[in-house]
Amino acid sequence: MIIIIGLVILVAAVVAGVAGVLGNGGSGHAVTHFAVFGYHVTGSTGTLFLYGIVVGALGLFGLSVLLAGARRTSRRGSAARRGLRESRRETAAVSQDRDDLISQREAARAYTSSTPGSGATGGGRHAGEDGGGPRSMRHPFGRRAASPQAAAPPAPAANGQAASDVPAGDVPADASAPAE
Repeated sequence: MIIIIGLVILVAAVVAGVAGVLGNGGSGHAVTHFAVFGYHVTGSTGTLFLYGIVVGALGLFGLSVLLAGARRTSRRGSAARRGLRESRRETAAVSQDRDDLISQREAARAYTSSTPGSGATGGGRHAGEDGGGPRSMRHPFGRRAASPQAAAPPAPAANGQAASDVPAGDVPADASAPAE
């Protein structure tokens, strides 16, 4: 609808311009004492009106180029703001996930320190850890050194050999049951 209204206004302006140029021609409408930037305009008032139309069209073209550039800059700015909002949302979600994982880890630590038989490793912590000090900086992806219990050698089998040296089929029958 706006395009149709703009087209009607443009056609009306062209018709008025042509009528003004043709209606004010001839020696009866001579222009005297008219100058622009030191240039003396001679001719009829119709010619002067035609010059006015050309200058107006150039001004309108310059204004449309200016507004198109401002619109493009505005779109780029809004796209950048939209990207920033999305980035902040993603950062908040990742931070929330990290906080959830930290709270789960702390809950697991509290659980392991409160369960009986957790060992004498200092409340569920591994030997050598100080609860998030420099060791956590050396292992930024959550890797930890193995606990002393995990590094202990396997228990010897009943006949004096290591359990890893005895094939699964050759385990003595009395080795699986505790002596009573």
